[in-house]
Formats: sequence, structure tokens, C-alpha cells
Amino acid sequence: MNARVPTSTYRLQFHAGFTFRDATTLVPYLAALGVGACYASPYLKATPGTLHGYDISDHNALNPELGDEADYQAFVAALHAHHIGQVLDFVPNHMGTDARTNAWWLDVLENGPSAEHAAYFDIDWTPVVSTMRDKLLLPILGDQYGCELERGHLKLAFDSGALWLRYFDRQLPINPRQAPSVYRHHLDALRAAMGDDNAELREFLSILTALQNLPSYAERSPERIEERKREKDVARRRLLQLVATSGEIAAHIEAAVRHFNGTAGDPASFDLLHELLEQQAYRLAFWRTALDEINYRRFFDVNDLAALRMEEPGVFRDTHGLLTRLIAEGAVTGVRVDHSDGLFDPARYFANLQRVAAGLDLDDGTTVPLGAHSEELPLYVLAEKILSPGESLPDWAIHGTTGYDFLNLVNTLFVDPDGLGRLRRQYRRITGRQATFEEEVVEGKRLIMQTTLASELNVLAHSLYDLAHQDRRTRDFTLGTMSHALQEVAAALPVYRTYIDAYGASDADRRAIEVAFDHAERRNPAAERATFGFLHRVLGSAAAHARQESPVAPMDEPIDRRLAFTMRFQQFTGPVHAKGVEDTAFYRHNALLSLNEVGGDPAAPMITVDAFHRANAERRDRWPFSMTTTATHDTKRGEDARARLNVLSEVADEWAKTVSSWTRMNAGLRTTLDGVPAPDRNDEYLYYQSLLSIWPAEPPGAPIPSRAPDGVSSRLVAYLMKATREAKLRTSWIAPDDDYGAAVTAFIEKTLDGPHAARFLPAFVPFARRVARAGAVNSLAQLALKLTAPGVPDIYQGNELWDLQLVDPDNRRPVDFATRQGILGTFKEAMDLAERSEPPADGLLRAFVNDLLAAWPDGRIKLWLTARLLRLREREPRLVLHGSYVPLSVDGARSARVVAYARRYEDRVLIAIVPRLVAGMVHAEQGWPISDAVWQDTVVRLPGNLATARLRNAVTGDVPSIVAPNGEATVAVSEVLRICPVAVLISG
Repeated sequence: MNARVPTSTYRLQFHAGFTFRDATTLVPYLAALGVGACYASPYLKATPGTLHGYDISDHNALNPELGDEADYQAFVAALHAHHIGQVLDFVPNHMGTDARTNAWWLDVLENGPSAEHAAYFDIDWTPVVSTMRDKLLLPILGDQYGCELERGHLKLAFDSGALWLRYFDRQLPINPRQAPSVYRHHLDALRAAMGDDNAELREFLSILTALQNLPSYAERSPERIEERKREKDVARRRLLQLVATSGEIAAHIEAAVRHFNGTAGDPASFDLLHELLEQQAYRLAFWRTALDEINYRRFFDVNDLAALRMEEPGVFRDTHGLLTRLIAEGAVTGVRVDHSDGLFDPARYFANLQRVAAGLDLDDGTTVPLGAHSEELPLYVLAEKILSPGESLPDWAIHGTTGYDFLNLVNTLFVDPDGLGRLRRQYRRITGRQATFEEEVVEGKRLIMQTTLASELNVLAHSLYDLAHQDRRTRDFTLGTMSHALQEVAAALPVYRTYIDAYGASDADRRAIEVAFDHAERRNPAAERATFGFLHRVLGSAAAHARQESPVAPMDEPIDRRLAFTMRFQQFTGPVHAKGVEDTAFYRHNALLSLNEVGGDPAAPMITVDAFHRANAERRDRWPFSMTTTATHDTKRGEDARARLNVLSEVADEWAKTVSSWTRMNAGLRTTLDGVPAPDRNDEYLYYQSLLSIWPAEPPGAPIPSRAPDGVSSRLVAYLMKATREAKLRTSWIAPDDDYGAAVTAFIEKTLDGPHAARFLPAFVPFARRVARAGAVNSLAQLALKLTAPGVPDIYQGNELWDLQLVDPDNRRPVDFATRQGILGTFKEAMDLAERSEPPADGLLRAFVNDLLAAWPDGRIKLWLTARLLRLREREPRLVLHGSYVPLSVDGARSARVVAYARRYEDRVLIAIVPRLVAGMVHAEQGWPISDAVWQDTVVRLPGNLATARLRNAVTGDVPSIVAPNGEATVAVSEVLRICPVAVLISG
């Protein structure tokens, strides 16, 4: 069985406002668009009210907020009826910790280490803090524990035969062995009232004895664990039945609970409840306590997402039951694996996923093909793996990544390197920030390790300290020096993580480690070299062996412990890199925001056309079915917003003068806080770029408004609140500065909505419109490349029209699918013309496309290009999925501004020709910006045997003239781009 590889995907975000029924009604539209597979966000049971689905609470049930089984089957049936596959976003690394819906987490909270599912989660039951032994830190409180307790926010409740603790909308179990301390309160009065011979009282006392005799939650013996589970369930059923028949017992429990809940204003009245809570398998804590003392691994720093030990076969089996069934039934034809870097052993996980997809046991031992042989895999699998610049994807049993590597590749193709250099210098001059991006990254990663991930660092440091104490030559290393060495090496690691495991290490892993140590030691000339040397030996011993087919035989016990430490260290560096770079440095270094994208490096050299071709050819050879994307639910800004901002690199000098004039114009709108202006220059610079990126596309000659269009101001306020807190310079999520936030909000509102807007907008809008026109060319070129280059292109929901969005939550706003469906419906006649075997001779299709271009601000031209190329991919699957990749030479005056390549499969040929760096060629005021004259003598040299071929433009229907002097075929760029600024030629 070979994987079903889609020709394209379309991402849908499921939540209570977009259900299985909503998706079912959308399937005909996706089919008409030419989509190969629906790419579904997680839809398994999750925390109630989730907007994203990554907080899974039950991997083996559908999310009831999205519909029932019948609704889901109707959705699947609709996909099948239209021959559309389904790629499911699956979350193996972590689960949501809402005890109302996560039975496994509830089990852990109630039973601690003796819980049936205690080993499912990555919990340290013997943490550094000795008082936390066999306890789970639960940092869910909005304030200090004692304050919340004495305010009466923590309340006992009796329900379903058991005691529970309620904290606002959270419900936590009470250790059943300690419940008798509540039930026995004023027991003498109950006995006096009912009499010792009362059968109901005797049953009540028997139940209390049974609960009191339960094994402790700290038990590790399987027999005692089973006894605890069995007896507590029996006691709970007995008590539930008793209170249903005995009003006196029920009233007694109610009074006891009320007494334990204390009285606000009387601190001593909460002593009993405090003593009870101290006996639980969890310790309630202020959420900030997690920074230093949390003892379970999380998804990044999100306390409500607890990590799973997916490396354990039992955990794998129990989380993949429903997924395996959906794959076997054909409902799911592909899987996108979320946060693969969080897994302890990603290579093993992907091999196991392919095994169960093939119907094999995990320990079957069957060899699973690796990346270079992905066509032989039974299931189409993508890893959400973010590759750093220059990093290659490991040889896992997958088909590729979710496409951030392509996103950054194609994005930098539209950045002028000379202009970018000027932008960087101007940025430093205007904002006063002199730090390089590399320095911002190192500082950001250090900050994360010292704050939000300090607890994880502490655990690693103690593990390394223990390893050092195994040898008399290293036992004098201190905990502080261990922690410092770990911080500096993690801060210097050039990739998210390495992948050293029992099979050894790749050359890339070893190079990354060497780079990290080299940089760490150079940045710390005063540090003890021996400490770095010891850490180097620990990681190096695990990385000493080249990767091989079978596990490296352990030499001795220390080597085993060192490998385990190394693999834990690898799980740590991923979150450090993500939070330190994506969620810190990217919000501090604002030279050109379009480069601050997931997996990107704003300081790296911009891609050349030749390097772009080499990367495409490598993808075609190694990962031909990897996803190519330009927008996801996690991107920092929309694909068209990014394409628009790239134009600034082409008008760097004008931008510097313009933004300086805006800064002077709006100087009086800033607030002075402690003698410093707010917003500061860096945040103001961020604001102007963000405003430019989302300003609605407008037709030429439209009047300049006196205030911003509806929603622009509020969206920017929300974004700047997030951006300034992520930067962690003037404010942060941990310690928000409300005064600074208010000053930024006031600045935005005054520039866009207040009386001052009538002065600012006339200065802003003309420049924004010029940039938007050139940006639209970039957008269409970027789209054409994505839909024709090697790989499987993805369309993020709604992005068939202009995508001028900011990061989550801006890009999670409802999509107006009705408008998109309506527009596609109006394309039917033109689409029929375009798909005729013979091109229309009356020019109707050309006129139709010309009209779309004249009205480009409405985005219909983007939808047209999307539909034309998706449908082309649908008709030519072998060509677009298996076709060779041939870079085409471009000659002439504008050759550096053209990208062209061919895809070939047997006798079928596809040629893509798009422009780049066109800002200087764009008309300032005309409806559509580029004339054919600007291309002058520029020609594209076609592959051999096309001198007499007939090529047809899939976008406009035109048949360009092929000139073949001396037998070498060429096509004039001025001709193929005469109507539309991008061309996709198809043979036949």
C-alpha cells in the first residue's frame, strides 16, 4: 500500500463556530477550486471552547463541539464523493489539562504516582524540591495560594459520590483516602441523631473505614495500585447510593463541606481546607510559580498543556486508536504531526506511525522506508518541523515538512539585498537599537531560560550535576556552573534541536553541537572551561557514533545515562529556540518585518535566483511531496502582507524619509512615562510597518479617508499589545505594564481615528497605495511559484483572496466563504473557456482576466490564479508531483527580475515565468501596474525540443510566440506577461 499524496491541500480551522456540518457544505466549493485534500486542524475531543484544538483531552473521541459521529461521517462522505482526501493535524506531544474532559489527567490528580496513567505524562515525581516528592505542581491560581484560599475562591463540593475542589470553572478531584477527614466532621452529632444501630449510619461508617484504608497515592506496587483503584470505585458507588436514600447523611455531608469552605474575612476558618489540600497528590500554586518549580513537561511554557511520553509503546497505542481506525477506513488519508520537535524520539515515532498505518504491530520489526524512499510509505505524513537556514530534514519515515522552509525560501526571493542593507542601517539610526539579530537571539534565549523555562533548566542542571558527581574528577563542579554552561550552549545552538538517539548522530547533529560550544565558549571568556568540556563530553559521547540501522550497544551505565540526558536536553532546546527567537527576538528586531517569520533569519543573506532553483531541485529529488506553504495558523503575518512589506527593500531611501516624517508628525501623540516616550521608537517603527501591511487594498483615485476603515485600529491595538509583550522590553506577559499598553493604544487610536488622523492619513495613504500595487505583483508571483514548484502546495483558509492579516488571533477571524463561493461561481464561463482543448480566438478570456486585473484590489485575480493552477494540478498530477525540475535561463535587460523554470514528465511540460523586484517598474496611478514595454529585450530560453511546441498560458488562454533562431527556442517576457504579471505555460 502506497500513500495517497494529494495534489494540493486546503487548511480548515475547526472550532465551535466552524463545525463538521459547516465543512460539509464547503466541500463542493473546495472541489470546484481544485483542492486535492482537506487539511483539517485538530478535531479530536479537546478543552471545551477551544479555538484551535491543540489542547486534546481524549485522542480517541471526536470533539462534540464540532458535531457527532453522523456529522463527521457526512463530512467524510462528501469528501469521498468529490474525490478529496483528508490530511488530519494530529497532536501526539501533549494534552490539555482540563480535568473535566481529560480522564487521564483527572486520574493523575486524584491518584498521583499510583494513577493508572501516571506514566503517560512526563512528570518528575522526585523533583529537586523535596517537599514536592510524589506531588504534582498545579500552577492554575490567579494569585498567591493563601490569598485565593482566604478569599473563598477554593471551594469543596460533593458530587457523584465524591469530593471535588472547584476553582472558578475548574474542577479537581479530592484524594478519596483523605475524604473521611471531611465526612467525620461533627460525626458525633450525626451518631447521636441517628443512633449507632441505624443501618444507614453503619453503612456510612463502613464506607469511611474503606476510604481510610485505601492504599496511599504514593504506592508503586501494581497490586496496591489495583487495590486502590478497585476499592475507591466501590466506596464511591456505595456513598452515591447512600446519599440518594438518606437525607440525613446527605445533609451531614453538605454541612461538613460548608464548614470546610470557611468564611471570607476569617482566615482561621480556612485551616481545615488548607490541611485537606496539603494531603492531595497535587499542590495548588500561583501560575507564576511554574517559572521555577513546575515538575511536568509542557508544550513550551503553556501550563495547561502537559506533555506525553510518546516514546512508551503503551502511550502510543492508547493515543492512536481512533486515528488508526480513521486511516484504515479511508476517512483520513494523511497526517500532519504537530510539534515533532517535542517528541523524545521523533524517528521512532514516525516509524511507529507508518507501522500502524500499514496494520503492523509496533514491535513488528519491519523496516520502514526513510525520506529518500517516501513513495513506498503507506501513509502520507508531514512533520511540523521548522528547519533553520541551511538545515536539512532528517531521514524520517515521512514525506516532508509543513512548508516553513519553502515559505522563507520564496519570501526572500522578493527582497532586494542592496535595499535591505540600507533598511538595516536606517533602522538602527531611527530607532537607536544597535544590537545585531544574532545578539537579540542569544539574549532572547537566555531570557527565556531564566524566566518561563527556568524550571526545565533547573531539572537539566541537576541531572548534569548528578552525572558529574559519578566521577571523582568532575564531582567538584557546582550546580551553578552546570546551569550556566547549559544556558550558554542552548543559547548558541544554531538549530531548534538535534536528533541524537540510540542509533547514533548525524554529521549535521555533530556540526550543530560543535558550533554551539565554539560560540558559547567565545562569548564566555571568563567562564570555567572545564565545565563546558564536561558538558561537551556528555553530549559528545552520545553523538560519537555515526547513525546506523540498529541501536548502538551501550558501553556502560554512564553512557546510557548520558544518552538519556542528551535526549532530554534536545527536548529542551526546541522550546528555548522557539520562544527566544519566534516570540522574543522577532518582536525586538524590526528592520523589515516580512523577514521575521517562523523558520526565518532576518540577518541571513537573501536568496539568489540560482539558489532558489537549487533548493527546488533538491526538494524534487529528496522530498518531492513536502508541503509548500506561504501562510499557516502560526505565521507572524499573512502571505500578502509579507509580500507587500518586501517592497520596502526596493524603496528603502523613500521609506526612510517617509517614516521619519511620520515620526515627526506624530511626535505629540506619544506619552511620556518615567521620562521616556511611549511608544518607544522601536515599537513605533513596528507600528508603521504593521499598518502598511494590513491597510486594505484600494482602487486608484479613491478618496483619502479622514479615519481608518472599520477594524483597522482595533486589530492593530490587539497586535501591538501582543507584540510589545512578546518583545519583553517595556512590558511582558509575566509583568504587564498597563501604563505602557495604554500609551500605545492611545497613540494608535489618535493616529487612525482621532482628529489627528485627518493630518496623518493623507501623508500615509498615498505611500501605502504605491507599495500595495507592487506588493500585489509579488503576491501573484509568490502564488504561482508555490503552485508550480516541486511539493504539495497548501492554501490557508480564505487566502484565495488577499491575505492582509496579522498573527493569531487576527488570522483566526471567521472566513467569509459565501463571498468566495459567489466569486468562483462567476468564473464558470471563463473557466470553461480556459479549459477548452483549443484556445478561444475571440479574446474573451483575455478581456476577462484584464478586467480582473483592473479591479485587483478586490482580490478576484488571486482567486482566479489559485483556481486555475489548482485545477491544472488536479488534471496533471504526474507532472506536478513527479515532474523533473529544470531551471530556465533568462537573458536581456531585465533578466535579474525574472524567475523561470520548467517541470517535465514524459511528454508533458509546464513552464512558470514570474517577475521579482518590480517596484521601479510599477505605474504610480494606473489600475494595473506593469506595461509590457518595461521588459525590453528580456527572453526566457526554453528547454530543448520546444522550438515547434505549442504552449498555452493557463492563466490567460494566450498562445505565446516561440522564437527559435539557430534552433534555440525562446519566448519574450513582454509577450507572456503582457496581460497578467505571471505566466504558467502548459504544453498541448
